[in-house]
Amino acid sequence: MSGVEVRDLFRVYSTPEGHAAALQGLTLAVQERELLVVLGPSGSGKSTLLRVLAGIERPSAGTAQVFDDDLGRLSSRRLAEYRSRTTGYVEQHYSRSLDPDLTARELVGVQLGLAGAPRDERQRRADELLDRVGLADKRSSRPAELSGGEQQRIAVCAALAHRPKLLLADEPTGELDAASAGLVYELIGALAREHGCTTVLVSHDVESTAIADRTVRVRDGRVSEETERGDGETLVVARGGWVRLPEELLVRARIGSRARAELGERGILVSAAGEPAQPGSRDGRAPAPAAEANGAVLAQVRAVGKRYGEGARETVVLDGLDTDFRAGRVAALTGPSGSGKTTLLHILAGLRDPSAGSVSVLGQALAELGREERAALRRDPIAFIPQDPALTPFLSARENVEVALILRDVSPEEARQRALDALSEVGLTERAEQRVARLSAGERQRVAIARALAAEARILLADEPTARLDEANALAVGALFGRYARERGAAVVCATHDPLVVAEADDVLAL
Repeated sequence: MSGVEVRDLFRVYSTPEGHAAALQGLTLAVQERELLVVLGPSGSGKSTLLRVLAGIERPSAGTAQVFDDDLGRLSSRRLAEYRSRTTGYVEQHYSRSLDPDLTARELVGVQLGLAGAPRDERQRRADELLDRVGLADKRSSRPAELSGGEQQRIAVCAALAHRPKLLLADEPTGELDAASAGLVYELIGALAREHGCTTVLVSHDVESTAIADRTVRVRDGRVSEETERGDGETLVVARGGWVRLPEELLVRARIGSRARAELGERGILVSAAGEPAQPGSRDGRAPAPAAEANGAVLAQVRAVGKRYGEGARETVVLDGLDTDFRAGRVAALTGPSGSGKTTLLHILAGLRDPSAGSVSVLGQALAELGREERAALRRDPIAFIPQDPALTPFLSARENVEVALILRDVSPEEARQRALDALSEVGLTERAEQRVARLSAGERQRVAIARALAAEARILLADEPTARLDEANALAVGALFGRYARERGAAVVCATHDPLVVAEADDVLAL
């Protein structure tokens, strides 16, 4: 029996820049109690599908039926009841659902409280879930006292607490290291099966398929591939012989804008037509010569320590850290959530002071700089890519990049060209004029990366830049960072859990 049935589903957004179709005739069925994982690149329609199933957005055409509810026909009141009782929803931007004044224990129990559960029941359920995700000792902590990965696990617990009939999870492990991500996947899988919960989880992380009964891939707003547990992956062949090849395979095969298909003894062979695309290059260009300054120390950290809190609640994040970051090299900061990766980036950017030790950037001791001098340092020689892209939603992708350049006293004409070039580097040429409010989370992340690249800074600091990206785009971004470091003589310092980015790094610092 189908728990979820979607037929010929379209979701079209109308904007001043034109119409954008996120879903284009998607058809999909999810059996009751089945755990389905939906994979796909950023902008493919994964999150839109989930928002329709969650009753947050209505279909533009087609039908979406969940159990006995036709979501397109429900009144606003019935839709609100459906959202609160039937579904548990974990959105990409987990921090938005976490009230900063509540403890972890209280946050997990919010939905149960709204349903009228007594305090003892709320606390018992919250303690059970927090223990399952390894956060029992954080039950009295507030979001500001937790790492991004810890906050994300709290959001997952909060979605599961009221035992929903349908669990919808949108990139639930985007900010987690591999070990923590595995724990969350196991938790979702175990609880979904324990309570007979139908689950749809969308992700770009292929590790999520370990808990799936079935996996589908979505590209261009349609289902392109499907895999049953224990079976091989199959491509969906549409009418007229239309087949969508996995983008990550095209990247690894260095196939750019043209391909050749030939019939061989074992089937159809697809290969690059013309010159193979250069790794990390969207247009196939060969890398420019390396800058002469490569190897020079651009940032230096000596005996740096950082502590938060006092007394029994004191947390040591960094302790006696010594390291150099050099021009022409990519340094990957690795380690579990809460190990100090983001803190170190903030210290290098002058956003936080260390509790001990010294930091110098481009020969300047940060301790000697005032607030305005630090801001000037971030404006010119430093570019920062935060976990949250922090874009202006009503501006286009191009305008968001341009604004950052104009604040650096770049002329409007040059800012426009550099913005377009940077967006091309991250594969967003066709989306340059679209307002970022209409872009997917992965596309917004790539806009933030383009904004940093366009600044042509000597030091590029990136905090989980591929957390919302699929494998193909993560591969391209990792290679792009390496090319940027060599060509610009820049130091790229990247906090990441992504093995694809770590593989491209020249230096790895495990925290």
